[in-house]
Order: sequence, then structure tokens, then C-alpha cells
Amino acid sequence: MKKILLNFLRFCIFLGVGVVILVLLYRHQNAAYQEECAQNVPPVADCSLLDKVLGDFATVNYGWMLAVILSFTASNIVRSIRWLMLLRPLGYEPRLLNAFFCTMIGYFANLGLPRLGEFLRAAFMARFEKMPFEKVIGTVVVDRAMDVISILIITAVGFVLEFDTIWAFAQANIPIAQLQDRLLKLALIGIPLMLLGLFSLWYFRKALAASKIGQKVLGIADGFWQGIQTVRQLERPWLFALYSVLIWVFFLMMTRLSFYAFAPTKELPSIVALMVFIFGTWGIIVPSPGGMGSYHFLVKTALSMYKVSGANGFSYANIFFFAVQLGGNIFQGLSSWILLPLMNRNYTPAKLPADEATPAS
Repeated sequence: MKKILLNFLRFCIFLGVGVVILVLLYRHQNAAYQEECAQNVPPVADCSLLDKVLGDFATVNYGWMLAVILSFTASNIVRSIRWLMLLRPLGYEPRLLNAFFCTMIGYFANLGLPRLGEFLRAAFMARFEKMPFEKVIGTVVVDRAMDVISILIITAVGFVLEFDTIWAFAQANIPIAQLQDRLLKLALIGIPLMLLGLFSLWYFRKALAASKIGQKVLGIADGFWQGIQTVRQLERPWLFALYSVLIWVFFLMMTRLSFYAFAPTKELPSIVALMVFIFGTWGIIVPSPGGMGSYHFLVKTALSMYKVSGANGFSYANIFFFAVQLGGNIFQGLSSWILLPLMNRNYTPAKLPADEATPAS
């Protein structure tokens, strides 16, 4: 009961973060939209951003949005194939269908409690494929680490290509000197605290390792490390790299295809899709359900750099966000949760022959 209450509290906190950001963004954008309406000749009466967003939903070309969902699905099929490459060195031969179902359950769970999805993804795979959980979670960490590396590279490429646009926008809208001052103060406080924590762990390392809790943690860490080490045992690293590229190609295609679905973004070039994709991805990383609020803010900001009005940017963010959440994460996640036990009712997990398995060491 205590754990359930704690998870519910966490969910409320993360949901609250997303709702607060979204509400503040809506209020600010609604005020700007009403001011824009008042400047029309003649002025527009009863000008409401909510009415505009709902009206924009009605104009969307849902054929293109279906293509977005198909691209989302393709990306996660490739992710599942790549995950199997990490699991094989552990001596197991999981089914692709199970890997896909577990991946989609993870996305669905993240809507309720950010980062819970990674845990459940590994837990369901371990359960239905009869694998050690601590090793499976290690492969999930590798999978996510590859995502972090990928988005950092994509972000760097995007910022190099569009540096002049970004810098001009930042100078016009961000108090850079004030931001630098705050970052400096944060570093002066944070770095010493981090060093103190690391020194404390090193100083008490023997006592911590000898304790009962320490032994248990070390046992879990050992299995966890074996899962991570599987990346060194890949049979075809080049194929793993290719899958990693394809995952993000399909994700980028989602943004490019969604532009065609909405009139104000239909004529925007691909470089804008790249920047919206980058900003939106960082918005999803923020710990709120599916990036709610933070995604809307950053996508609207990215579009505003290319002269798309705030109201149209807000509409686009909502169209893309809710289409992917409903058609991708919720529908496919719930379906996977239902189908996973049904499809494994008479399934016996397979292990690789000893000469094919390459246990991580």
C-alpha cells in the first residue's frame, strides 16, 4: 500500500508539472492571440485560442497523421530488433513480438510515471522470456544510452546548421547576461556538493560494501553490468549502428510528415522539421507525462524562430502531441499490455546453444 501511494504521489507531481507548464503556456499564448485579434480591422470578437486549436484539429489531414503513426511504429519495430541484439549475448533468444510488446508497454507506462516504462519494459521481458531482470535492465540502459548519444549528435548537427537563426532568436528573446550569471552561481554551489558526495562514497566504500544492503546492491550491480557489457559482444556492430540510425530517421520522418498535415506548416522546409524535432525531443525528456507542457513550449518556440505565429505553433504542438499519444503510446501500449500474456500463453522461451551464446563478462 505504501509503495502504491508513493507511486501515486509521484504521478501527481509529474502530472502537475506538465499541467502547470501547459496552463501557463496557454494563458500566455491566449493573451497574445487576443491582442492579435484586437489589432485586426475590424477587431475579432470572442477571440479564443481554445476555439482556434479545436478548429485547427478539424482541418488536419489525418492521412498524413496516419503516416506519422506508421513511422512511429516502424521506429519501435527497429528498436525492438536492436534490443534483441543486446539480449542474445546473455544466452537467450527472445521473440521479436515480445520485444515490441514490452517496448510499447514501456512507452505507455511513461505516460503515467516518467522512467517507470524502462523498469516495466525490462520486467515484462524478464517475466515472459524467463531471463534475469537485472541483466535485462542493463540492456535497457544501453538502449537508452544510445538514445542519449544519438540525440546529442543530432542536436549538435542541428545547432551547427542553424546557429545564426538560433543565436538571433536568443539575443532577441533571452536575457543572456542574466542567464550566464545564474549558471555561474549554480556551478559554484553544485560542483562542490557533487565532489563532496563522491568523496564520501569513496571514503566509506569498504563499510558500505561489507553491509548486508551493500552486498545486495553489489549483486544486482553485477547482473546489471553484465547486461550493459552485451554491447561489447555484438556479432555485427555495423548492423547495430544501422538500426540506431534508422530509429531516429523514422522519428525525424514523423515530424516531417506531420508538417504536411497542417496548413501553416505545410510549406516549411526540412531544416525546420529537424529543429522542431530536436526541440520537441528535449521537451519529451523533461519529466512530465509524455512531455506534456514542456513539449508544447519548446515546439512552439522552435516554430516561432521561423516566423510561425505562436497560436499556430501551439495548435501544431497539440495536434502532433495528442495524435502520437493516442494513436501510438496509448492505443499500441494498451494493446500490447493485453496481447502480451495472450500471445505467450503456450510459449516456451528458448535459450541459445552454448556455442552460439556469448555471455558478457
